Amino acid sequence: MALTAAPNLSVRIGGLTLKNPVMTASGTFGYAREFAPFIDLSQLGAIIVKGISLKPRPGNPPPRIVETACGMLNAIGLENVGVERFISDKIPYLQNLQTPVIVNILGDTAQEYGEIAHRLSDVPGVAALEVNISCPNVKEGGVAFGSDPGMAAKVTETVKKSTPLPVMVKLSPNVTDIVAIARAVVDAGADSLSLINTLLGMAIDVKSRRPKLANIMGGLSGPAIKPIALRMVFQVSRAVAVPVIGIGGIMNAGDALEFIIAGASAVQIGTASFRDAAAAINVLHGMDAWLREQSIPAVADLIGSLELG
Repeated sequence: MALTAAPNLSVRIGGLTLKNPVMTASGTFGYAREFAPFIDLSQLGAIIVKGISLKPRPGNPPPRIVETACGMLNAIGLENVGVERFISDKIPYLQNLQTPVIVNILGDTAQEYGEIAHRLSDVPGVAALEVNISCPNVKEGGVAFGSDPGMAAKVTETVKKSTPLPVMVKLSPNVTDIVAIARAVVDAGADSLSLINTLLGMAIDVKSRRPKLANIMGGLSGPAIKPIALRMVFQVSRAVAVPVIGIGGIMNAGDALEFIIAGASAVQIGTASFRDAAAAINVLHGMDAWLREQSIPAVADLIGSLELG
């Protein structure tokens, strides 16, 4: 018999209590205002805005997006308005939302991450930070922070020392051992982890024999990466004691539930929002309906419930 009462969808994520486990993924939802004409933003568990750097970034030249089989490649290049304009131009709108706003931050050095974190610490309307460690470390020859446990830990520690806000670290899948990176950032103080970021890929125009992206390579997202993301969430959630947020190819409620059963405490909806602006809300409503049908009183009961025996 289906539940007659509404299931409890609330989850606890590293210092934050969210009304439900559905978030938007950074880089796919702008600064939230862009989606206000299409969905009720107050229904979301949390909004993660476009990545913010210390100074404004123009991003890469076009073409910057290419559709692929079961997904898309993007080489936007982390285009954003910079932290000062974010605070002056974007925060006033975000402050009025009834949904926690998490700011994704990025930098070229550990010190830049720390400075951005410090500047956002006392800004009303910022509930937490998500740290993008897929960025290249300019002082280490362009090696991504997220590809080395030591560098990943240093960024995490620097951010934690710079802010009292909860810190979520977003892990890159472009590594040999994601569990080693996860353990390093948790040991350095991360309150939660989100994974995965995009996988590095490319596409070629066979007629011109040129790359389809001006940047040559870009980040692959969408349904094509879901099995990899699901595997990594499963591995990481069993290896660390902090909440894990699953990202990667989630298109519907069934996809989201897979991640939660694998060990995720929440999920982020990204590429699906390009196809359907209401994707995140549809995932939420689908999860609610499934829990009712299965007579499961709380979504938290599903976290890490995968049966292996």
